[in-house]
Amino acid sequence: MTLAPAGLNTGSHDLPVSPALDAFMATQWAPSPLPAHLRVPGHDRFPGRRARLSAAFPGERLVIPAGRLKVRSNDLDYRFRPHSAYVWLTGLTGEDQADHVLVLEPAGPEGHEPVLHLHPRSPRSGGGGEFYRDRRYGEFWVGRRPDLAEAARLTGVRAEHLGHLEKLLTAPQPPTRVLAGVDPYVDAATGRAAASVQDRELAAVLAELRLVKDTWEIGQLQLAVDHTVTGFEDVVRALPTALRHPRGERWIEGVFDLRARAEGNGTSYTTIAASGAHACVLHWIRNDGALDPDSLLLLDAGVETDTLYAADITRTLPLSGTFTPVQRQAYDLVLAAQSAGIAALRPGARYRDFHAAAMRVIAEGLADWGVLRIPAEQSLAEDSGLHRRYTLCGSGHMLGLDYHDCAQSRADHYLDGTLEEGMVLTVEPGLYLQPDDETLPLELRGLGIRIEDDLVITSDGAHLMSGALPREASAIESWMSTLLS
Repeated sequence: MTLAPAGLNTGSHDLPVSPALDAFMATQWAPSPLPAHLRVPGHDRFPGRRARLSAAFPGERLVIPAGRLKVRSNDLDYRFRPHSAYVWLTGLTGEDQADHVLVLEPAGPEGHEPVLHLHPRSPRSGGGGEFYRDRRYGEFWVGRRPDLAEAARLTGVRAEHLGHLEKLLTAPQPPTRVLAGVDPYVDAATGRAAASVQDRELAAVLAELRLVKDTWEIGQLQLAVDHTVTGFEDVVRALPTALRHPRGERWIEGVFDLRARAEGNGTSYTTIAASGAHACVLHWIRNDGALDPDSLLLLDAGVETDTLYAADITRTLPLSGTFTPVQRQAYDLVLAAQSAGIAALRPGARYRDFHAAAMRVIAEGLADWGVLRIPAEQSLAEDSGLHRRYTLCGSGHMLGLDYHDCAQSRADHYLDGTLEEGMVLTVEPGLYLQPDDETLPLELRGLGIRIEDDLVITSDGAHLMSGALPREASAIESWMSTLLS
């Protein structure tokens, strides 16, 4: 019997392989090429994207890794999702992209040649048995990968074996930038990283290039939104069962996540299914609570398409099917704030304007209730405005390949910038009235409400992409009644 060859990812409990079995496994396999017509979705857009990046860094080698597998426990890896910058430049979205690297190699005085460095399909002979023995990369363990010629045809980019990359990146010239914010390629033989310094300017430029979406991207985002709407409908239909379950929040999570996995790559982020006071925790992902029919459910969830574009929607639903007067009072304030924020969206508006508009409504409402003990104008004028105790965070963010998209952009392009036609963002003000907050009357304590929608900036304002889901309290009650009947 033989031990696994060096570099092969096998388990300590794997059965040894005899020379006779190894020789037998290397014979009598029929050809199984990928279909010749396969191309990455939207393939005609990627050369232009790479050209825009190339123009920003003439004469420099640009290294954009897809990222590396991460161990969840023992010999089990987390499910892999490639870095969004790599996806935006290549269109490659699959779990088989782990460890792959796109390199833009200087070519001529200003341009670059893209080269995709990848771990190709393992051969059936002379490859050390990787195809049937390797738990991370073996075809019989995790599925087929393209060979180099197939990868070039899929992408329109020259493909090279990943093993050639280490020598290339240790050369002193040309100057090299490696994308910051993603695990670099590591040579399997030496354990050395691709470069010692990760470049934040490259990360910022790549994020800023993605701020404005083209027509195809907006179509993918609308598809993500449409599937998310269906997932919310699934959740409402499942409420009677979830209400009976001791961990009803987790039942809700499972129902939505089933839709996300069936229609796309999965969820855009970990689903938040927060009942009662759990909704006062901004990122409640434990989802281990029961559902109280007298309380609200805050569901913050999104489907990620197979092309990895993300939806991000939140609705706060009365588990009884009807808002109580106090719940409706709080809900209507958040809805008015969101409506004010949406009304502020238009090309040329400052990015921060929609948040300011929403917060003005919140502060005035809290002052009218007597919760905010100073005038709203005073709270809004102060850098440490007291109304923020009850709202906690910003009122939205960019949306695209990431649910918090383009986050590496510099402030003057994003937070301190202006809106442009084709930008896609969320508007999501909220009230988070903590259950132990003694500044609040008892009837308001433990209420958490957020309303979040996805919008694309148009020539004269903004289009509500998630308008198929009701927002007004009475419309939500009617919608729930119809789905539950």
